[in-house]
Amino acid sequence: MTISAILDALADDNRRRILFKLKEGKISSGDLAANLRVSPQALSYHLAKLKQAGLIYETKWKNFIYYELNLTILNELIFWLNSLRGE
Repeated sequence: MTISAILDALADDNRRRILFKLKEGKISSGDLAANLRVSPQALSYHLAKLKQAGLIYETKWKNFIYYELNLTILNELIFWLNSLRGE
């Protein structure tokens, strides 16, 4: 994951809304779409961008796909941002 991919993923309001929802815990894609009131197609696009950046990961259970935050990537971003400030 590159910093530019992470920042690109975070630049979109919809993707940030997804991350805030995932902060509450693991959730299925169907429930995520219903909670955020987005179409499954739009959600799929945004989830792909977030997965590409490494900000989320998915687990499959039976016929469902669940998504969770990947906090290690967020920690790497925070470390990088702090390095810009000279910390």
